[in-house]
Amino acid sequence: MSGPVSVGPLISTAEILPARKPSWLKVKAPGSPNYLRLKRLVQDRRLHTICEEAHCPNIGECWEQLTATFLILGDICTRNCGFCAVTHGKPSELDLAEPDRVAQAIQRLGLEHAVITSVNRDDQADGGSAIFATVIRRIRELSPGCGVEVLIPDFRGNEAALRTVVEAAPDILNHNMETVPRLYREVRPGSRYEQSLELFAKARRMAPALVTKSGIIVGFGEEREELLKTMADLRQVDCDILTMGQYLRPSQQHLPIIRYYTPEEFRELKAIGEGMGFKHVEAGPLVRSSYHARGQIEEVNQKRRVEGRK
Repeated sequence: MSGPVSVGPLISTAEILPARKPSWLKVKAPGSPNYLRLKRLVQDRRLHTICEEAHCPNIGECWEQLTATFLILGDICTRNCGFCAVTHGKPSELDLAEPDRVAQAIQRLGLEHAVITSVNRDDQADGGSAIFATVIRRIRELSPGCGVEVLIPDFRGNEAALRTVVEAAPDILNHNMETVPRLYREVRPGSRYEQSLELFAKARRMAPALVTKSGIIVGFGEEREELLKTMADLRQVDCDILTMGQYLRPSQQHLPIIRYYTPEEFRELKAIGEGMGFKHVEAGPLVRSSYHARGQIEEVNQKRRVEGRK
């Protein structure tokens, strides 16, 4: 594995946060025919998407391309992360018919790549991993040509729960680190940095050829060296794909934005990540974990073939 590289300082090291969002964070309001079609389908099937629940800025672009990230295990999270717009509280009982509805929606849309994520379900002994596995298998049955990416919680470090998902053979296993270790208590209360890193190490031991992925949000007040160290830590556990995007505050009750990163800074972070050995780095102000997900697996597999990795 390649070690960290240095390509000079990030463009801005300190700035006064502007009163308005920078121009590069402005997006067109959604409303295309495909967007409306997908929205109706999600409502009709009584499904949830993280695109809606987390107020994703790319919802118009992604839904226009019939790309959506389905949110399973309900829409109420047992954790209360400082950056996340998903409702937290006491969730309802698991919906055992949910995997069928998700798989049917994916089949009806004719998706070539499906992304499945969930709320945290710490009220469940397995964290909901069995539902994840069922969704993967049902998608394979109804849409055998569809790639399946799962964005999973940490399952509280439960190795058996992780194995349940890994053995269902998703094409990509994603788990977001979100931020640097120093900020975990504020950004991801209830989670541990080392536990999330270990998830990748365990997954690699369980399935050496599995494509793994993680995401980092910037703008919480992390320092440059902290950010680069987190990126390097992900390479140490052989994470293949990295996404990096700007934190956007969902409401006044969420963590404040300390600063905005410029598009130039994101381009530099992408170059640094590629120099560290990530097979693909998706970095930009509006990048979220599932942004351009469909093309990432193709690029990783191509690079693996070139390297001769089985």
